[in-house]
Amino acid sequence: MPRPIEAIIDLQALRNNVAVARRHAGASGVFAVVKADAYGHGLERVLPALEMADGFAVVELDAALRVRADAPSKPILLLEGFFDEQELIDISTHRLSAVVHERSQFDMLLAATLPQPIDVFVKINTGMNRLGFRVGDAAEVVADLRTCGNVRQVMAMTHFADADGARGVDWQMRPLLQLTDSLDLKICAANSAALLRYPQSHGAWVRPGIMLYGASPFEDVTAQRLGIRPVMTLRSRIIAVQTLAPGDSVGYGCTYVADRAMRIGIVAAGYGDGYPRHAPSGTPALVSGERVQTVGRVSMDTLVVDLAPVPRAGVDSEITLWGEGLPVEQVAGAAGTVSYELLTRVTPRVPFRVRDDG
Repeated sequence: MPRPIEAIIDLQALRNNVAVARRHAGASGVFAVVKADAYGHGLERVLPALEMADGFAVVELDAALRVRADAPSKPILLLEGFFDEQELIDISTHRLSAVVHERSQFDMLLAATLPQPIDVFVKINTGMNRLGFRVGDAAEVVADLRTCGNVRQVMAMTHFADADGARGVDWQMRPLLQLTDSLDLKICAANSAALLRYPQSHGAWVRPGIMLYGASPFEDVTAQRLGIRPVMTLRSRIIAVQTLAPGDSVGYGCTYVADRAMRIGIVAAGYGDGYPRHAPSGTPALVSGERVQTVGRVSMDTLVVDLAPVPRAGVDSEITLWGEGLPVEQVAGAAGTVSYELLTRVTPRVPFRVRDDG
């Protein structure tokens, strides 16, 4: 009998979330971001539910080619561009679009002999200070690319540093729009947070990511309020029950000591499955639909929950670690991390099950 842990992928929830993104995007094209194996959900699993997206955005060329096999005609954008001439030839051959964010890519594109020209998104560094050309250098880059026979169309993009926070996007949009208006460039700038909160950032293309998978990009607004639903639910079962007397400890390091008589449930889930080892006592979970808290350290194969709120629970009771009924961002917040990390770190030993029944 297999271990009872599983990750359930709800394709109807994903379709709902794409529809929410589509409504907010208005006339803008929607690049569904499916990097990191679709945020840990499984690229091939989720592609059937992304038919409303106008295109796709990935990081790895291999992933782009997998998407191309499923979507023969939609735009596919490589968010970090290319790293050698063969990748650039493959991009051209398979009609992919590429970001150009630094000088060596620019030089490679100008010098290459390609089967056909490609669409290029010039990345502008408007304040994130990771990738991209400075605003003052971008006009020359755009002018040279527009005269390059390897380039079909040039557009501009940037990435927002604080679209989900207090600073917002205007401080980055101002220099971007000054540049793109002067050069008559279409833009792609809005991530999930900007798509939902800043219509002025939408441009020709938006690129939602985390919202598609059912997590809110904001600390102060729940996914439910945004109308988005969790796509991944990580579930397991209680495999043993122990009773503690006051003063008994739980797990490695004896970090949790009972201050009362307790029933605890031992759950078949641990950091070997992708549950965060650093999640402290008090991290929420659901047992038979009732909210409980973890106690003690998470180990490789198990974690422990306090069963006081559910006295009827016992061996084989179902536990939701995140997902339906328990937003992943709440678990991530308790663990001092972000939902992106939890979703992308579910390990290969966890079986996935796809649900497409709503």
